[in-house]
Amino acid sequence: MDQSASRIKVEDIEAALAEVGEIKAARIVPDADGSIAEIHILALPTKAPKQLVRDIESTLMARFGIPVDHKKISIALLGRDALKDEAPVDARSTVARPRICSINATVSGVQASASVVLEIGDAEYVGNASGPASKTGRARLVALAALDAVSQYTDATISFALEDVAIVQLGREKVAVSCIALVSGFGEQHLSGSALVRQNDNDSIVRATLDAINRRMGFLTTV
Repeated sequence: MDQSASRIKVEDIEAALAEVGEIKAARIVPDADGSIAEIHILALPTKAPKQLVRDIESTLMARFGIPVDHKKISIALLGRDALKDEAPVDARSTVARPRICSINATVSGVQASASVVLEIGDAEYVGNASGPASKTGRARLVALAALDAVSQYTDATISFALEDVAIVQLGREKVAVSCIALVSGFGEQHLSGSALVRQNDNDSIVRATLDAINRRMGFLTTV
């Protein structure tokens, strides 16, 4: 895979990063070979820099297929006074991002099961899935359990179909990628997400699955 930014306009990458909620400005410094040398971010003080870096990594991977070393990302946070100039945000949309509480995956004989607990807003939702204990099947069950938990939050007004999920090797990094079809009364929309494997495969699969739908959480609560 071409991992350079030369095939993509730097302005497009900066615009995509500017869509991340807390980011007010983004500047990309390309290397001589067109790869990303530095990423400079100016952001609101409403999210920890470490989480912002993860969001930036996921955005670049999901939108452009570009993995980026977190060491290349510099974050500068604005002061609290900057929040006074921000328009009020819908209360539910500010709490809609799921947080992973626990992931459990077990195998019994030829059957496997997965349970994912997500905190969304001020409540916890337990998603479950079970099926054949194949290697591919076990990864799918973890993603399906995460989607089951989100479905409970949306009161089943939206259906999720897991198109595929996999752990792929990109350079020296393992990356979980997830593709999901979101079906609502407005039609069908395909979404993709990704997450670098940091702790274990199951954690990354859930984070990639949530990355696919996080940008639609506001929509999920309004249909």
